[in-house]
Amino acid sequence: MAKLVVFNSITLDGFFTDQNGDMSWAHKAREDAEWNQFVAGNASGGGRLLFGRITYQLMASYWPTPQAQVNAPIVAEQMNALPKVVFSRTLEEASWQNTVLVRGDPAAEVRKMKAESDKDMVILGSGSIVSQLAQVGLIDEFQMVLNPIALGRGRTMFETVDHRLDMRLTRTRAFGNGNVFLCYEPVG
Repeated sequence: MAKLVVFNSITLDGFFTDQNGDMSWAHKAREDAEWNQFVAGNASGGGRLLFGRITYQLMASYWPTPQAQVNAPIVAEQMNALPKVVFSRTLEEASWQNTVLVRGDPAAEVRKMKAESDKDMVILGSGSIVSQLAQVGLIDEFQMVLNPIALGRGRTMFETVDHRLDMRLTRTRAFGNGNVFLCYEPVG
Protein backbone atom coordinates (compact mmCIF):
# COMPACT_ATOMS: atom_id res chain seq x y z
CA MET A 1 0.00 0.00 0.00
CA ALA A 2 1.26 3.47 -0.90
CA LYS A 3 2.19 5.98 1.76
CA LEU A 4 0.92 9.59 1.57
CA VAL A 5 3.36 12.31 2.62
CA VAL A 6 2.88 16.07 2.86
CA PHE A 7 5.94 18.22 2.12
CA ASN A 8 5.46 21.91 2.80
CA SER A 9 7.35 24.95 3.97
CA ILE A 10 5.93 26.80 6.96
CA THR A 11 6.81 30.02 8.74
CA LEU A 12 7.68 30.47 12.40
CA ASP A 13 4.11 31.62 12.94
CA GLY A 14 2.68 28.48 11.32
CA PHE A 15 1.61 29.64 7.85
CA PHE A 16 2.26 27.85 4.56
CA THR A 17 1.10 30.82 2.45
CA ASP A 18 0.80 34.52 3.15
CA GLN A 19 -2.63 36.17 3.30
CA ASN A 20 -2.67 36.46 -0.51
CA GLY A 21 -1.77 32.81 -1.11
CA ASP A 22 1.86 33.57 -2.00
CA MET A 23 4.50 30.96 -1.14
CA SER A 24 7.53 32.66 -2.74
CA TRP A 25 8.99 33.51 0.69
CA ALA A 26 9.83 29.79 1.02
CA HIS A 27 12.28 30.03 -1.87
CA LYS A 28 14.21 33.08 -0.69
CA ALA A 29 16.47 31.42 1.87
CA ARG A 30 20.15 32.31 1.98
CA GLU A 31 22.27 30.28 -0.42
CA ASP A 32 23.22 26.98 1.20
CA ALA A 33 24.86 24.09 -0.67
CA GLU A 34 23.67 21.52 1.87
CA TRP A 35 20.07 22.78 1.55
CA ASN A 36 20.27 22.71 -2.26
CA GLN A 37 21.53 19.12 -2.14
CA PHE A 38 18.69 18.16 0.22
CA VAL A 39 16.08 19.71 -2.10
CA ALA A 40 17.53 17.98 -5.18
CA GLY A 41 17.66 14.64 -3.34
CA ASN A 42 14.10 15.04 -2.14
CA ALA A 43 12.91 15.70 -5.70
CA SER A 44 14.50 12.43 -6.83
CA GLY A 45 12.35 10.38 -4.46
CA GLY A 46 9.89 9.25 -7.14
CA GLY A 47 6.24 8.44 -6.59
CA ARG A 48 3.22 10.53 -7.52
CA LEU A 49 2.60 14.23 -6.81
CA LEU A 50 -0.82 15.39 -5.61
CA PHE A 51 -2.06 18.97 -5.87
CA GLY A 52 -5.10 21.12 -5.35
CA ARG A 53 -5.99 23.45 -8.20
CA ILE A 54 -4.20 26.57 -6.95
CA THR A 55 -0.88 24.86 -6.24
CA TYR A 56 -1.14 22.89 -9.47
CA GLN A 57 -1.56 26.06 -11.52
CA LEU A 58 1.37 27.69 -9.72
CA MET A 59 3.64 24.67 -10.28
CA ALA A 60 2.52 24.13 -13.88
CA SER A 61 3.30 27.75 -14.70
CA TYR A 62 6.91 27.42 -13.50
CA TRP A 63 8.44 23.93 -13.67
CA PRO A 64 8.07 23.35 -17.44
CA THR A 65 9.79 26.69 -18.22
CA PRO A 66 13.38 27.26 -19.38
CA GLN A 67 13.92 29.39 -16.27
CA ALA A 68 13.16 26.40 -14.01
CA GLN A 69 15.63 24.29 -16.03
CA VAL A 70 18.34 26.88 -15.37
CA ASN A 71 17.49 27.59 -11.71
CA ALA A 72 16.94 24.01 -10.53
CA PRO A 73 17.59 21.48 -13.31
CA ILE A 74 17.31 18.32 -11.19
CA VAL A 75 14.11 19.43 -9.48
CA ALA A 76 12.60 20.65 -12.78
CA GLU A 77 13.35 17.34 -14.49
CA GLN A 78 11.64 15.37 -11.71
CA MET A 79 8.69 17.74 -11.36
CA ASN A 80 7.98 17.42 -15.06
CA ALA A 81 8.58 13.66 -15.31
CA LEU A 82 6.70 12.43 -12.23
CA PRO A 83 3.05 11.43 -12.51
CA LYS A 84 0.77 14.11 -11.09
CA VAL A 85 -2.83 14.30 -9.90
CA VAL A 86 -4.72 17.56 -9.54
CA PHE A 87 -7.96 17.62 -7.55
CA SER A 88 -10.35 20.24 -8.87
CA ARG A 89 -14.03 20.68 -9.54
CA THR A 90 -13.45 23.88 -11.54
CA LEU A 91 -10.36 23.24 -13.67
CA GLU A 92 -11.26 22.51 -17.30
CA GLU A 93 -8.08 20.62 -18.19
CA ALA A 94 -4.70 19.63 -16.82
CA SER A 95 -2.14 20.22 -19.57
CA TRP A 96 1.13 19.81 -17.62
CA GLN A 97 2.72 16.56 -18.81
CA ASN A 98 1.86 13.39 -16.88
CA THR A 99 -1.08 14.99 -15.06
CA VAL A 100 -4.48 13.47 -14.39
CA LEU A 101 -7.41 15.70 -13.44
CA VAL A 102 -9.64 14.23 -10.71
CA ARG A 103 -13.01 15.86 -10.06
CA GLY A 104 -14.22 13.39 -7.42
CA ASP A 105 -13.93 13.42 -3.65
CA PRO A 106 -10.21 13.69 -2.74
CA ALA A 107 -10.51 11.34 0.26
CA ALA A 108 -12.24 8.60 -1.75
CA GLU A 109 -9.76 8.96 -4.61
CA VAL A 110 -6.72 8.88 -2.30
CA ARG A 111 -8.03 5.76 -0.52
CA LYS A 112 -8.30 4.10 -3.91
CA MET A 113 -4.83 5.27 -5.05
CA LYS A 114 -3.24 4.09 -1.80
CA ALA A 115 -4.83 0.64 -2.15
CA GLU A 116 -3.98 0.20 -5.83
CA SER A 117 -0.30 1.15 -5.73
CA ASP A 118 2.85 0.69 -3.71
CA LYS A 119 4.37 3.95 -5.03
CA ASP A 120 4.33 6.67 -2.41
CA MET A 121 2.51 9.94 -3.00
CA VAL A 122 3.50 13.47 -1.99
CA ILE A 123 1.29 16.52 -1.55
CA LEU A 124 3.02 19.85 -2.16
CA GLY A 125 1.30 23.07 -1.05
CA SER A 126 -2.41 22.41 -1.50
CA GLY A 127 -3.60 23.41 1.97
CA SER A 128 -7.25 22.60 1.34
CA ILE A 129 -6.35 19.07 0.19
CA VAL A 130 -3.98 18.60 3.15
CA SER A 131 -6.73 19.74 5.53
CA GLN A 132 -9.35 17.43 4.00
CA LEU A 133 -7.08 14.37 4.01
CA ALA A 134 -5.63 15.04 7.48
CA GLN A 135 -9.16 15.35 8.83
CA VAL A 136 -9.94 11.75 7.80
CA GLY A 137 -6.56 10.25 8.72
CA LEU A 138 -5.20 9.58 5.23
CA ILE A 139 -1.84 11.34 5.63
CA ASP A 140 0.95 9.06 6.84
CA GLU A 141 3.69 11.64 7.31
CA PHE A 142 4.03 15.42 7.53
CA GLN A 143 7.38 16.75 6.31
CA MET A 144 7.69 20.43 7.02
CA VAL A 145 10.48 22.89 6.47
CA LEU A 146 10.36 25.56 9.14
CA ASN A 147 11.59 28.80 7.55
CA PRO A 148 13.12 31.55 9.71
CA ILE A 149 10.45 34.10 8.85
CA ALA A 150 7.20 35.34 10.40
CA LEU A 151 4.44 36.65 8.14
CA GLY A 152 1.94 37.92 10.70
CA ARG A 153 -1.00 36.65 8.65
CA GLY A 154 -1.61 33.81 6.25
CA ARG A 155 -3.12 30.35 5.90
CA THR A 156 -2.32 27.18 7.80
CA MET A 157 -2.41 23.69 6.30
CA PHE A 158 -4.98 22.69 8.91
CA GLU A 159 -7.62 25.41 8.48
CA THR A 160 -10.63 23.10 8.25
CA VAL A 161 -9.48 20.41 10.69
CA ASP A 162 -12.08 20.37 13.45
CA HIS A 163 -10.41 18.04 15.93
CA ARG A 164 -7.04 17.57 17.54
CA LEU A 165 -4.36 15.80 15.48
CA ASP A 166 -1.60 14.42 17.67
CA MET A 167 1.80 13.96 16.01
CA ARG A 168 5.05 12.23 16.89
CA LEU A 169 8.35 13.78 15.80
CA THR A 170 10.40 11.21 13.83
CA ARG A 171 13.27 13.22 12.27
CA THR A 172 14.83 16.67 12.25
CA ARG A 173 17.62 18.35 10.36
CA ALA A 174 18.89 21.92 10.61
CA PHE A 175 20.52 23.78 7.72
CA GLY A 176 22.97 26.67 7.62
CA ASN A 177 20.41 28.94 5.93
CA GLY A 178 18.18 28.72 9.01
CA ASN A 179 15.69 26.21 7.60
CA VAL A 180 14.80 23.26 9.83
CA PHE A 181 13.33 20.05 8.39
CA LEU A 182 10.74 18.49 10.71
CA CYS A 183 9.09 15.14 10.10
CA TYR A 184 5.99 14.01 12.00
CA GLU A 185 3.73 10.96 11.92
CA PRO A 186 0.15 11.00 13.18
CA VAL A 187 -0.35 9.24 16.51
CA GLY A 188 -3.35 6.96 16.94
